[in-house]
Amino acid sequence: MTGFSYRGGALFAEDVPITDVARLIGTPFYCYSATMLEGNYREFAAAFDGLKAEICYAVKANSNQAVISLFAGLGAGADVVSEGELRRALAAGVSADKIVFSGVGKSGAELASALEHGCGQFNVESEPELNLLSEVATAMGKTATIVFRVNPDVDADTHHKISTGRAGDKFGIQFERIVEVYARARTLGGVDPRGLAVHIGSQLTSLNPFRAAFQKISGLVAELRANGHIIDRLDLGGGLGIVYRDEVPPEPADYAEIVRNVFGNMGVTLTLEPGRRLTGEAGIL
Repeated sequence: MTGFSYRGGALFAEDVPITDVARLIGTPFYCYSATMLEGNYREFAAAFDGLKAEICYAVKANSNQAVISLFAGLGAGADVVSEGELRRALAAGVSADKIVFSGVGKSGAELASALEHGCGQFNVESEPELNLLSEVATAMGKTATIVFRVNPDVDADTHHKISTGRAGDKFGIQFERIVEVYARARTLGGVDPRGLAVHIGSQLTSLNPFRAAFQKISGLVAELRANGHIIDRLDLGGGLGIVYRDEVPPEPADYAEIVRNVFGNMGVTLTLEPGRRLTGEAGIL
């Protein structure tokens, strides 16, 4: 189901002829199926029933204000990668404490804005970012809840330009550095380290890379806890593929089963950040 179909040679969005929309508002325009968006969200959310899981829509997948608002109304948080996306999410009705600030290259001004608005979680991508966030938060008299994005050195088996979890990819902190960085973070002001994050790429059509990355994260959690660190949240990112041509992407239920098997008994809150899996094939131009 895509929300769009041809009837007697005419294209319909749900039960509305596209020609009627064009006559009403003119062209060009973007048209989205709210029914399809909601169906995608409910299917994804239902797959994680029984787990302590929070779904934060990845705004970069589609930053249309109506789309963000629809997901917010269904209870979703938001995953943002800039101050602009943060402001869009807030304007769409997403509660600040349900916003995750991800992404590389966050500026001091962006961090300050996120802290001022009460952003619920910061995904720290690098050691320089950790230092900057500590400085900004301390100067503001605030404390940022942080998790560290780990580069697990796992090949996502997708297009090389959208793979982000290999050792040579410039995303996240090297797996071997996390124990030391985590310990150092606990000595810094303005930050409260609570867990780890992982995102190995986009448009994954196989579950094996997810399983490999999650198993490495699971082992790292055990090591950090053995060292006396608190790990009560894990951000598993997104990347579940959609159909562009003839792909056969995994079903959310199968993906959730891996999450359940690896992390189900770890006593952590899981953050999931689907993007195109929620919006794919739900809109046309």
